[in-house]
Amino acid sequence: MNIFNQPLLFKRISIVVSFVIVSLILWNTYTFFQRFKQEERIKMEILAEAQKELSTADLNSNIALPDKIITTNNSIPMILVDEEDEIIYANNLDSIKSLNPEYLRKQLAIMKKENKPIEISYDGNNKQYIYYRDSDLLKKLTYYPLALILILVLFLSVIYLFYSSNKAAETNKLWTGMAKETAHQIGTPLSSLLGWIAILKAEKVDETYIDEIEKDVHRLNIIANRFSKIGSIPELKKRDVVLITRQAFDYLKFRSSTQISFSFITSEKEIQTLINEELFGWVIENIIKNAIDAMLGKGEVSLKIKSSDKKVRIIIADSGKGMPKKLFKQIFKPGFTTKKRGWGLGLSLSKRIVEDYHKGKIFVQKSEIGKGTTFEIVLNKIS
Repeated sequence: MNIFNQPLLFKRISIVVSFVIVSLILWNTYTFFQRFKQEERIKMEILAEAQKELSTADLNSNIALPDKIITTNNSIPMILVDEEDEIIYANNLDSIKSLNPEYLRKQLAIMKKENKPIEISYDGNNKQYIYYRDSDLLKKLTYYPLALILILVLFLSVIYLFYSSNKAAETNKLWTGMAKETAHQIGTPLSSLLGWIAILKAEKVDETYIDEIEKDVHRLNIIANRFSKIGSIPELKKRDVVLITRQAFDYLKFRSSTQISFSFITSEKEIQTLINEELFGWVIENIIKNAIDAMLGKGEVSLKIKSSDKKVRIIIADSGKGMPKKLFKQIFKPGFTTKKRGWGLGLSLSKRIVEDYHKGKIFVQKSEIGKGTTFEIVLNKIS
């Protein structure tokens, strides 16, 4: 059994392994930290003995060893105080700041919180105390597990992204395969319908009926071609975007409720751009269908085409229920829908067609609850 083909099992194993790794890191780091801290304590105890021996030595005593022990302590910050808590001297602190008694007092307070003092007793009478804090190296070790955990999180994130991208690729292949198969399946009844149209013409049936049937057959052929282009790079040709947009707009206008008012406004009769006629018509239809659904079959739909030197803007507005601003980007995500029925693929396909294939932009220009929504499509204009 391949665990990579079992998503739930793979996720559970990844979580367990990650937890075990993190636990081992933390446990080993804690153990090492405590051992290192204990070794620093031993060093300071040895230094205390050296300080005591140095202070009680006479002129004939050999003080080379205790002096070396004291002078070689260059990593652990410490302060030596007497019984009255008066500071005798400090070591391994900032040399300039140490000239300020207030600074030394603050450091002493920190040391008292971090570690227990080491007592130096001289014949049971005079006493001195060594306070110290953890060395800089020991402090850095406290961040070591955090760094390791961060690396682990990044590593798991890469695995997760890799797994997600593979899953998304498989999903895309599935949808592409289904779309192409749908186009293939539509082709069979289309051929049959064309044959029946020829028979109806031979039987001299009313031409009005035949014309309407031919329109619907042509429509089915367009739909089949659209589905067949999913997953492949479409061919872009120099076409009049005003004409293509009007054809898609009029198709839905004549097949919608008479309670919906349609208006098509353009400042130019013809605007040339590189475009795939079938796919771009699909985009216009998707947006207008969403507008009709949002208005519940009653309201106003307006389409405006504006042109500048380099861009052409297509603005589609409705008087539907509108949407909150937080949904402006979400509605273009695959599977997202605000309708009870639907797969949430129309606008995601529209975004892919406009931005990936035509190198343009599609976005929600504005929307207001209860007043409607305005979409805008921007394409590159050519001369």
